[in-house]
Amino acid sequence: MTDFHQEGNITTFHDLYKVFDTNEYLINLEERLLRYARKTKISLLLPCHFTELDNREVLDNIVDRIKGVRYLKNIVVSFNGTDEEQKFRQAMDYFDILRTEKRTVKLVWVNGPRVQEILGRIGEKDIMTGVQGKGQSVWIALGYVLARGDSDVIALHDLDIVTYDRLLLGRLIEPTANPHKDYEFCKGYYVRISPSERTMKGRATRLFVTPFVDAMMNIMHEKGNTELGRFFGYHRMYKYPLSGEFSYTSRLAREMNIAYDWSLEVASLSEVYHRVMGGKIAQADLVPNYEHKHQELSPDDVTKGLSRMVIDIAKFYLHYMRAHGIALDDSFVDMMLHTYYDNALKFIKCYSDDAEMNNLIFDRYKEEMTAQQFRGNLWTAWEQSRGPTEAPLIPSWNRVTYSIPDIYAHLVKAVDKDNE
Repeated sequence: MTDFHQEGNITTFHDLYKVFDTNEYLINLEERLLRYARKTKISLLLPCHFTELDNREVLDNIVDRIKGVRYLKNIVVSFNGTDEEQKFRQAMDYFDILRTEKRTVKLVWVNGPRVQEILGRIGEKDIMTGVQGKGQSVWIALGYVLARGDSDVIALHDLDIVTYDRLLLGRLIEPTANPHKDYEFCKGYYVRISPSERTMKGRATRLFVTPFVDAMMNIMHEKGNTELGRFFGYHRMYKYPLSGEFSYTSRLAREMNIAYDWSLEVASLSEVYHRVMGGKIAQADLVPNYEHKHQELSPDDVTKGLSRMVIDIAKFYLHYMRAHGIALDDSFVDMMLHTYYDNALKFIKCYSDDAEMNNLIFDRYKEEMTAQQFRGNLWTAWEQSRGPTEAPLIPSWNRVTYSIPDIYAHLVKAVDKDNE
């Protein structure tokens, strides 16, 4: 049975339901969401790279589970990675199974000529639209959802979740859809254990983000920078800051800038930090275990795998500190590297002891070598972010509509035309 621990002003929803009948809990949860959906319009946004259509064993399970959900008003698939119309039409045919009399299904063809024209028009106003990838795809699809004006709550999750079920979706949405709870943002978290390998996963979170923000929280407090201390302390409260699952209100969605690189998740948490009162933020334990596609370490190529992910995340934090009054130089970053690595070794010792207690396989040497790699990635991030560089953020849709008042109408027309 899980604990009851609450930390700071982010409410944590634990998996206490597991001590009872799980099927009964799911029925009750979905009945409540169906009641909420009578007044609260709930949409689901699914980022989909065209290659995921080939992973049918995983995708079929996800689609089959969503098909049985009755509380969703809209499903929007952000389809990216190809400009071939044939593949887009194949995706349309595939996801059409989710359509019902009470639920719409639309695909936003990010690489299609109509959406590309919309992106070009926004770019003409010197508004950053990012580069092709998940962040840009989520952003343009979010614009379409907001343009329709028929969503109060929006949930997002990936399509490579091997262990997907309806509990995940329902628990992700319930805190923001429940009118009695008044949450504006809910982040998903979960255990990540490989049942076949009996090992801990989530290396970027365990070995970089968590020890890094923990170290920076202490450094900032010691240096008397209470605001940055609070900022890093806020990130430290999240049990799985790199999870790709969250739900939020449409009001918040309109205000948030979105990162277009691997810092998407931590940048989103930072946006929430500045735009939402602490009492309106939650995190929820979604599933007993979570399995999805794993990234390679890529120690010899910083443009790929976990090396690129850690570099992008580190660059975001470095940009943030500089933008909030920290004068970074080689000596400060060198201190940061050593402090992070020393802290990571302490966390690795805890992970090792935890693994032994739970009869898991844990390669402590490999974990320490991975932390060394991430330490080097942190220095690479510093070298890449020197000078007048900016965080890779696409401006909020409030910012876009202010500069281009009719952009929503054009975006709706473009997507609806593609879906004919």
